[in-house]
Amino acid sequence: MAKGRAVAIVLDDDEKRALTALTRKHGAPQAIAERARIVLAAAGGLKNKEIGETLGVCAHTVGRRRNRFAEARMDGLYDEPRPGRRAGS
Repeated sequence: MAKGRAVAIVLDDDEKRALTALTRKHGAPQAIAERARIVLAAAGGLKNKEIGETLGVCAHTVGRRRNRFAEARMDGLYDEPRPGRRAGS
C-alpha cells in the first residue's frame, strides 16, 4: 500500500449491522465502539482526516484502524492479548 493512500472499506450488510450495533450497545467498551465508528465512517467514503476531526482522534489512528479492519475484518476491532500479568492479578 502506498503511503498516504487510504484503504477502501466496503462492508457487507452483516458487517454494517454488527458495527452499528457496537456503536449503540451500552455494555460495549468505548474503544471498540469508537473503532466501529471509524470503520463505518471510512466505509461512507470519508477521508482519514475528516473522520479524525469528526471523532476527535488523529488521522494516523484512523488509518491504523482502517488498515486493521481491511486485514482482519471484525476481528481487527479487538486488541491482541498482551504479554505479562493481567492488571489486578
